[in-house]
Amino acid sequence: MLRAVDLITKKRDGGELTQAEIAFFVEGLTSGVIPDYQVAAWAMAVFFRGMTARETTYLTLAMAASGDLLDLSDTVKLAVDKHSTGGVGDKVTLVVEPLVASCGVPMGKMSGRGLGFSGGTIDKLESIPGFRTALTTAEFKAQLKRIGVVLTGQSGNLTPADGKLYALRDVTGTVNSIPLIASSVMSKKIAGGAQAIVLDVKVGTGAFMPTVAEAVKLADAMVAIGRHAQRRTVALIADMNQPLGHAVGNALEVREAIDTLHGGGPADFREHCLVVAAHLLVLARHARGLPAARAELLRALDGGAAWAKFKQLVAAQGGDVDAVEHPERLPAARFVEVVPAPRSGILSRVDAREIGLSSVDLGAGRATKADKIDHAVGLVIHHKVGDHIRRGEPLFTVHANAADRLAAARSRVLAAHRIGARAVQPLPLFYKTLKSH
Repeated sequence: MLRAVDLITKKRDGGELTQAEIAFFVEGLTSGVIPDYQVAAWAMAVFFRGMTARETTYLTLAMAASGDLLDLSDTVKLAVDKHSTGGVGDKVTLVVEPLVASCGVPMGKMSGRGLGFSGGTIDKLESIPGFRTALTTAEFKAQLKRIGVVLTGQSGNLTPADGKLYALRDVTGTVNSIPLIASSVMSKKIAGGAQAIVLDVKVGTGAFMPTVAEAVKLADAMVAIGRHAQRRTVALIADMNQPLGHAVGNALEVREAIDTLHGGGPADFREHCLVVAAHLLVLARHARGLPAARAELLRALDGGAAWAKFKQLVAAQGGDVDAVEHPERLPAARFVEVVPAPRSGILSRVDAREIGLSSVDLGAGRATKADKIDHAVGLVIHHKVGDHIRRGEPLFTVHANAADRLAAARSRVLAAHRIGARAVQPLPLFYKTLKSH
């Protein structure tokens, strides 16, 4: 007879848990039969001892099976999905989803809300008046079949074990465990019906993984799960030492995504979206290789098909299409101040974490889950590391609804910029690509 204490002891001593043992533990966690203090002890044992690739896969599959499993086999030929580990100015899904769908690859995605300095896709979408982010499973599948694109919050009873485990990890100092992070991410993707997954793993000051080595460890763990679970998986190690694009804040990011879907947008953000989308087309077996995928995506982006698909998505989920066609009608802040560069030189640093935390202070993000979002506020960071700056030119713009918050953001964001005399190389967009196949 299995007992939770025996599994805690086995993991504490560095043993490898079997599939049956992990299934027993996850079932007990979900039902409440195993008390919180034993779950916390087990999580701490995993934190220190780690898990093998097999254990992590068993945990992932058990958490995916702890609730509803979304079966999309009767809706699409192959269900593709993407996941970002979070970042500052990361509005990639808003462009990639309609872009991929406009090429004839259906894409339905469940996204989350932001917490801390990392913004959430659902919060950004709710900048659009009327946009519904809570669809039922039936609505999700019907819309995916009808127009090939869905973007909603998590629905139904998906991965309840993961929700319970994360709540305990959050208060017991065990959040930063590679196998627990990897299984959390992948269990939601698998439960959501994904058969092919692109993972956008961010690294740097504005990411949960501060170094490339740590980001590669996490990516390796998730790709290994994909391999063992027979899901085609690609992980991209992407830079987050500076904000992605220029806009940070919900309505501001929607406007930037709209610019990009019109064929414009910041160069780094546009390129990032093209790379992620190209991998999705290849995983879906729609394109034979990345060059062919990229060529098709460029036609969809610059020819207007991606923008048309975005408008179709907004209309299907009750959003105000007129507001996205005229983005000046999206929520706007009362105070807008352009802050000039205090000196000339070369930009050597734009601390993404400080930018993200400043946007939270303005009201664009949450310090706690109960905090309300102000969709109008945020920041526009005008320059990238390596840019030549002239004194007096616009360095960044603050969008605020309170004068005291504007003043605090001005000081904090100014301090997050470092302008020097030496030449600095631009930061790379991506460091490494890992594949399960």
